[in-house]
Amino acid sequence: MLVKIDVYAEKPIYEQLRDNIIIGIASGQLAEGESLPSARNLAADLGVNFHTVNKTYDLLRGAGYIVMDRRTTAIVAAKKTGNLISTALSEKLTMCVAEAICDGVDEKAFAEVCTEYYRKIRGGIYSD
Repeated sequence: MLVKIDVYAEKPIYEQLRDNIIIGIASGQLAEGESLPSARNLAADLGVNFHTVNKTYDLLRGAGYIVMDRRTTAIVAAKKTGNLISTALSEKLTMCVAEAICDGVDEKAFAEVCTEYYRKIRGGIYSD
């Protein structure tokens, strides 16, 4: 999986890395049970601080996207099942919808874009 980090972006590096890994899991580029690089190795490969990657892994672990195994580092967790929207996802969607409304995006266009991105990521063809 190719990780894209923009050191000049407003979004913190740890959030960019978290987003890349979540998209990788959602798109199937990172499979259940697959080991991620150690925090030290990934930090060295990306040219970022070890603690930045460590923070990313902590966030992903807390959200249930990875599990930590002291012997093998971070491992992609099993995908969650069910149709329930978590509180965290509900809060993100609320803000996304609110911003779309404030930006003048109508409901139909918003739904179409959501469906398009869902299908791109699910199909493994997402690129930003």
